[in-house]
Amino acid sequence: MKAAVVLTPGEIAIEEVPDPAPGPAEVVVKPAAVGICGTDLHIMDGEFAPAYPIVPGHELAGEIVAVGSAVVGYAVGDQVAVDPSLYCGYCYYCKRARGNQCENWGAIGVTVAGAAAEYVAAPMANLFRLPEHLPARDAALIEPLSCAVRGFDVLPRHLASSYLIYGSGTMGLMMLELAKRAGAESVSMVDLNPERLATAVRLGCSAAVASAGELVAPRGFDVVIDCTGAEAAIRDGLSRVGRGGTFLQFGVAGYDARVAIEPYEIYRREITITGSMAVLHSFERAGELMAAGVLDPSIFVSHRRPLTSYAAALDQFRQGVGRKILIEP
Repeated sequence: MKAAVVLTPGEIAIEEVPDPAPGPAEVVVKPAAVGICGTDLHIMDGEFAPAYPIVPGHELAGEIVAVGSAVVGYAVGDQVAVDPSLYCGYCYYCKRARGNQCENWGAIGVTVAGAAAEYVAAPMANLFRLPEHLPARDAALIEPLSCAVRGFDVLPRHLASSYLIYGSGTMGLMMLELAKRAGAESVSMVDLNPERLATAVRLGCSAAVASAGELVAPRGFDVVIDCTGAEAAIRDGLSRVGRGGTFLQFGVAGYDARVAIEPYEIYRREITITGSMAVLHSFERAGELMAAGVLDPSIFVSHRRPLTSYAAALDQFRQGVGRKILIEP
């Protein structure tokens, strides 16, 4: 089969690789779509993936084309979305229901071959069956949505809270949609990309600005979420948290990123600083939210490209052009 292969950091090619075979409790999926996200850039840049070469692609949905001998409840032809998370189940954190902190953590498209290919293997336990009205080519959005749902799991829930979100890419827009449904009184978006801010306005944000300094918020914000991973945004966001507020580090920063904090201000203003890593007990809920129409794929997906354009699509994402880019193998 054909697959996009990151050969070494910075080098990617479309190559012929062996077709996957399902293990006893696995299926093989023919991806209808696979999303590109910041994690894929980190892999391309030599971070995250423990070994190269690697086939990327962890946001996926498609059709089951083969099932293992122990698979029950699924059959060839079923349409599914796939949680890429691979937990060992026996380490200290897995035994405490914190699989996303697994000491032997892995993921499809990160530590094992991913969905930027004609076929991909996945555990039966990681499948979400798609309802008939949800096309698999749109359901690749479930994985990033499940990460956003996990982010909201670590946030406080208070009606009429004010939110400030840095980054109006796919994840920032998903956070906007969830904040609206969590009872936010206002959701302000910050981004340097006018096109992405225009999408945030289309989705009903309270304000869309290039700098948080343009906003009138003398008491700061109850919840500040960084979806960029950029040091400047994180630094600015920490200064915008109101008394008793929460700062969520959601965006994936580089390994060498550093931001100074003011311990006295954290103490004085009783600020909570927290993080959210990948997916934890949130994939099924994200699938249900997607099936219920919480996201409009026609707004979130800006480009659909063939597998042969994977490298170009990755460059496009790096340049911040468009919103969610889906590869359709």
